Amino acid sequence: MNRTENADLGVIPHRGFAHVAGPIDTPLIEDTIPAVLLRTANRWPEREAVVCVSEGVRWTWSEFSARIDRLAAGFLRLGLGHGDRLGIWAPNRSEWMLTQLATARIGVILVNINPAYRLHELDFALRKTGCRALVLAETFKSSDYVAMVNGLAPELSRSQPGQLECRKLPDLRDVIVLGEAHHPGCFRFGDIEAMGEGYDRSDLDAITERLDCNEPINIQFTSGTTGAPKGATLTHRNIINNAHFVTNSMKASELDRVCIPVPFYHCFGMVMGTLGCVTKGATIVVPDAGFDADATLTSVAAERCTALYGVPTMFVAMLEHPGFAQHDLASLRTGIMAGAPCPIEVMKQVQSKMHMSEVTIAYGMTETSPVSFQSATDTPLEKRVTSVGQVQPHLEVKIVREDGSLANVGEQGQLLTRGYSVMCGYWGESERTDEALDGEGWMHTGDLARIDAEGYCNITGRVKDMILRGGENVYPREIEEFLYTHPDVSQVQVFGLPDHKYGEIVAAWIVPRAGAELNEENIKEFCRDQIAHFKVPAVIRFKDDLPMTVSGKPQKFVMRDAMIEELGLEVEQTA
Repeated sequence: MNRTENADLGVIPHRGFAHVAGPIDTPLIEDTIPAVLLRTANRWPEREAVVCVSEGVRWTWSEFSARIDRLAAGFLRLGLGHGDRLGIWAPNRSEWMLTQLATARIGVILVNINPAYRLHELDFALRKTGCRALVLAETFKSSDYVAMVNGLAPELSRSQPGQLECRKLPDLRDVIVLGEAHHPGCFRFGDIEAMGEGYDRSDLDAITERLDCNEPINIQFTSGTTGAPKGATLTHRNIINNAHFVTNSMKASELDRVCIPVPFYHCFGMVMGTLGCVTKGATIVVPDAGFDADATLTSVAAERCTALYGVPTMFVAMLEHPGFAQHDLASLRTGIMAGAPCPIEVMKQVQSKMHMSEVTIAYGMTETSPVSFQSATDTPLEKRVTSVGQVQPHLEVKIVREDGSLANVGEQGQLLTRGYSVMCGYWGESERTDEALDGEGWMHTGDLARIDAEGYCNITGRVKDMILRGGENVYPREIEEFLYTHPDVSQVQVFGLPDHKYGEIVAAWIVPRAGAELNEENIKEFCRDQIAHFKVPAVIRFKDDLPMTVSGKPQKFVMRDAMIEELGLEVEQTA
């Protein structure tokens, strides 16, 4: 972004228009992820870097860096190299972080795969990105990952490790499983680490020095209204700078201990969390493989954490936990709440009962690495719950009307973002990239928003019909296209309904094919193990026809209003 352009604007809207830019007094980091990690490890070698409570893992920055290098060397000996794609399909574990930073060390692009994904979504993600290798957990909750991979690649059980030749997944060669058990055709994660023993550090350094911070290093899938998920492709520069400025807003330092119960496969966990700590030398504290209120509270108290991350529903679960009062949370100071609006009463309790007087609110999207707006540690309470803060440094945002003209201060329109954080595109999707990114570099977020006279942003809705369920973005079109593959479904429309716990839940109206006998359990069973649990419709109704406009477009607002009335739901009014 042009600095002269920024200097004209500042965090106060320019000339009464909803157009602001963040400060530029702190320079951008123009280094790769491994270069930043090396500086941190050299500066604080004996400070704690990682604590994975449920695993009993505790590493200093020196130990963490050495394990990363050993794994990176193991990946090299597998034949992985610059620009290759490696998928990771696992919950929050120490191996996730090792893989994230070891791939960055040698320029291998990490592909984040949601642990809730099932066969349909996994197949798409691996094929779309051409993953050469896949790191996966054995199991997590109800998911048997090894069984699912064997379902997609039946050739695996007859293969030698590293020699997979799969008709359906022609690029996939190496399947690496966490844990000690041997699985036919697969490496164990420890096997790859062992391959890296005795590596020559200078060889790794030579590879790292040739990396460019503007190169892609991460692909994260974000669903699209046109159906299949899109792979938002992010560079070293995108995510290391976002991690840096997000943790700057928290006033984080090497003295902080950051509790991260949010998932690593999201930017929240791997950018704002892991990489944020890397930029500051702060300790990464991982309570458990998935979010558990008791495990998180216990970890905060035992590890004397100073910061805590979460979506509002996580904070509610902790505040309402029966054993809440038994945990000493006095060490907490700050943190980040993001993913959904925060009710004012929840914020008050987080500040008072959890001692997080300096908690910050953040907003963004995967395509912007992710954070565009964040509150400060001293933002007034009212602004923290009625806005998502002010624009981040080195970023520029504006609100535009439907005709593309610049909106006035306080006027609602679509939010556009420009600057270092904007992705380099959707992997292998140039047309969809052009739909989201215009010729001037503006990312069209699809969110409706207002910016006030002080530069605070309020997200007011969505241009399209995305559903926000408990911090997960759910796009109806993707679910509709999947349900259309059911042989007895003639028509289907998916939309969101207000929900006290999750913010929104997924609802579907279905017109069965003539003579078909469908019921709610049929549909849910069809979705099970094929799409993520949070995408499975919670409310299903069968109809003879669907409300349409005269031009034949479905009227989702009519369906939504009918369901709200039928179920007696309360609708929160938008300011």
